[in-house]
Amino acid sequence: MDGYFITGTDTGVGKTLVATGLLAAANEQGLRTVGIKPVAAGCFSAKTDSGSTLINADALALQSAASIAIDYRQVNPVALEEPIAPHIAAANSGIHMSAGELVQHCRRVTADSQAQFVIVEGAGGWLVPLNKTETMADFCTELGFPVIIVVGMRLGCLNHTLLTVQAVRAAGLSIAGWVANCIEPDMTALADNLQSLQDLLSLPALGVVPYLGAMATADQAAKYLQFDLLTRVIT
Repeated sequence: MDGYFITGTDTGVGKTLVATGLLAAANEQGLRTVGIKPVAAGCFSAKTDSGSTLINADALALQSAASIAIDYRQVNPVALEEPIAPHIAAANSGIHMSAGELVQHCRRVTADSQAQFVIVEGAGGWLVPLNKTETMADFCTELGFPVIIVVGMRLGCLNHTLLTVQAVRAAGLSIAGWVANCIEPDMTALADNLQSLQDLLSLPALGVVPYLGAMATADQAAKYLQFDLLTRVIT
């Protein structure tokens, strides 16, 4: 089983688009795939057979992009209604999150589904708090998956990317590579920034996703991702 943790240089940089794109690319290879979003804020209420429940658009996208059909709560065990920092939203809802419990959930889903390729998407950036003492980095360190960094291409991305790389390495985790996601239709000096990332990172560039707009799909993103490079790097 190959598993990867998707983090981003900030919130709103396109982690889900890249995550679903990777799932779509793995599906093309005939792999059994699962996507997990352990924590999601900004959820909305939806009616199900068992009553009303909170669901999240990003988690739904992961569920839809995976080749293995699993229950929504397996994809997203912690769904928070307020679109704010997860640990604050959880505290406001009387929910306690711990890195260990979330890791156990991911391992259980991975084992039960018999997936060959697993994507676990974080919430926000690398150091988003889970509670008063733990961050998303603690979760990822215990999970142990190689990290893929999604770089939101906008002013400040070089600093944000270098800080993220430094923090991931300080945690002792391997970085499988990075993906540049163009989140603005006309970023100034885009080519120069991409070249700077290539020069500064010395890490595999797994793709450059152009600006695809709000209705971008997993299949569209997959066209710009070098899935074969990812598998060569890790295996």
